[in-house]
Amino acid sequence: MPPRSPTLLSPLDTLWQARTLIWILLTGETLAAVLAVAPGLEADRLTYFGVASLVIQWVALASLGLLYVLRHRLAGMRPPVVAQIGLGALLLSTWFVLGAGWLAMRGLALAPDEGWMRFSLQITAISLIVGLLGLGAFQAQWRARQLAVNAEHAKLQALQARIRPHFLFNTLNTGISLLHAKPDTAERLLLDLSDLFRAALSTRDTILLSEELSLARRYLEIEHLRLGDRLHLTWELPETLPDIRVPTLSIQPLAENAIRHGIEPSTDGGEVSIRVEVGPTELLVSVANTLPSDSVRVATGHQVGLSSVRARIHALTQGLGGVSIKTADGRYLATIRMPYDASAAGSPGPQVTTR
Repeated sequence: MPPRSPTLLSPLDTLWQARTLIWILLTGETLAAVLAVAPGLEADRLTYFGVASLVIQWVALASLGLLYVLRHRLAGMRPPVVAQIGLGALLLSTWFVLGAGWLAMRGLALAPDEGWMRFSLQITAISLIVGLLGLGAFQAQWRARQLAVNAEHAKLQALQARIRPHFLFNTLNTGISLLHAKPDTAERLLLDLSDLFRAALSTRDTILLSEELSLARRYLEIEHLRLGDRLHLTWELPETLPDIRVPTLSIQPLAENAIRHGIEPSTDGGEVSIRVEVGPTELLVSVANTLPSDSVRVATGHQVGLSSVRARIHALTQGLGGVSIKTADGRYLATIRMPYDASAAGSPGPQVTTR
């Protein structure tokens, strides 16, 4: 079973996260405490707090359970409709729990008095107020998420449009020079360039890891033809790549940075290595390059495109993944970390190829 791809969560999906569940439970206890210490309460406050806490928590759990059962139907609906259904589920759960409490009291031969009816009205009013506040929070979260998604799209479009003009001109000049001497090589170069521009013009936010690695390989093959013996390539890939999706143009920009700021400035050239590690809980993709003598200039230049890649991976994995950079022993290392389902274990051994 291959690792599952991380995906962007919808606002409704955040309800099932541990952090959200804990926040809901603590909010319920806070409401129960506020009711228990309210002035004018004639009943025993500790007993009142226990009953209120029990009712509020059951209302919260019943509402979450109902929304979870309906999650597939709600997935295709517009956010305002989902918010209204959520409010209805909260009120319905409130009345259900209060009705169950009333029946339980009758079963114990305890006739519900006016205090219980007053308590029921209080809980219903609180549910309505909390639900309306939740609607506002839901809409604010949705707007913020839409703005974030639009910003990420803008960053991706900027990155896709950032294939440098002089890279295009150099590649075409290399192809022209090879056209008569090595027509097969020139044809392969132009086909690789076509694939790169097809990816740059694509509107897809994510692609398979194998596709992104193929784009990086095509880019490095073009640069190898242009730079010749100045560029040494090393690939360390598992025998079988996991079926995981990554942001479009997430590995290729790191390879481009390695060429631009690690190999081109050096008269002797250098080495670029790409390594893919399939761990039990996460995928690691590392792009490393040797550094020229002017390491200060390289350290600042490597920021090109890195922030965009980091932001899109952070968004795709809901903050669980990221990009780390490290400089040591004359090498610059950028590592992409993508978590996936821990149950999909298995780490095939790497295959090493060099150019």
